[in-house]
Amino acid sequence: MSFLMTPYREPDYSIEPLASAPDARFVTVEREGVAPRGFHSTSMHPEYFKVDGIWMLAPDMMMDDVVRLNADGTLEVLPARELKVGDLVAVGRQERGEEGILVWSDGFAPAGQGAEDQFAFRQGRSRETSYARDYDQLVELLTYERDHGNILWVAGPAFTFDSEARAAMSAVIDAGYAHGLMGGNALATHDLEGALLHTALGQDIYTQVSQPGGHYNHMDVINEVRRSGSIRQFIADNGLDDGIMCALERRGVPYVLAGSIRDDGPLPEVIGDAYASQDAMHGLIKDATTIICMATMLHSIATGNMAPSYHVQEDGSVRPVMFYAVDATEFAVNKLRDRGSLSATTIVANAHDFITRLARGLGLSW
Repeated sequence: MSFLMTPYREPDYSIEPLASAPDARFVTVEREGVAPRGFHSTSMHPEYFKVDGIWMLAPDMMMDDVVRLNADGTLEVLPARELKVGDLVAVGRQERGEEGILVWSDGFAPAGQGAEDQFAFRQGRSRETSYARDYDQLVELLTYERDHGNILWVAGPAFTFDSEARAAMSAVIDAGYAHGLMGGNALATHDLEGALLHTALGQDIYTQVSQPGGHYNHMDVINEVRRSGSIRQFIADNGLDDGIMCALERRGVPYVLAGSIRDDGPLPEVIGDAYASQDAMHGLIKDATTIICMATMLHSIATGNMAPSYHVQEDGSVRPVMFYAVDATEFAVNKLRDRGSLSATTIVANAHDFITRLARGLGLSW
């Protein structure tokens, strides 16, 4: 079965209150990093602003940001901390068009069915749910997205602890099913430990047997990567060619490693500044059309908060951003299940089972 993209429906501007809506108000910023009182706070949905009598769709949406009207007449969504004195920022708390601002949550719903209907018919998903069709649909989606979209993975370190899961993820990357990856210090560290020493946190990735003195392994690897100066140079210095980081470097796939307060080392590429990490993550998220979050509640929730429900393509058309959350615990995926009127597809599975089953569904071997 070939993948069918959900069509997008624009608002009907001829009906009230849109037909008689005033232009949106934009108020001048008087203090750097401080939005005007009554500022409009963004969602992850398509949002329209009436400017000079024309409804304009804001591109590159992110939740809890503000909207700036630029001198060239374009709209820009950005964090309030980036505002400069003199910027014009949208104000208004009515979101159905009454103040020239429309938050449009029905764009991907079938005609005649709105967000309230979607909530009414949503069913819970748990460890008892059958996910067979979800895997089939994800294979169809990724097959389409490899050549027509942008696939972003958000991954924790769980699947670096097993040689098969690690090889399956590498095969997915090498086959072109990844256009970006986001994770933390642990993901890269334990993957590189596996490449160099065949362990992860000192445990053999083939037998899962802890090695004598193995608790030093990841610290030694971090130290050697820092000695090399970068992950890329460390791979070259040691002649490594297997694993996730090797596949990313080999394919030229961009990645963001966001730091946390408990990081060891960290590796040179890990971004320790939280706001710099957010900006770097947003740089990958804004281009993504499919996002798969796997076995990392911290990074998954952060990504869910930054990811829009839609993507404006180069030809101006609008398509949905497909969002998957995968974790072994129901709590973790349920945190991301409801994203406004659009729901993330959630799968309760451990990382090894998910990635190996998906890779086989894509026809990959390793």
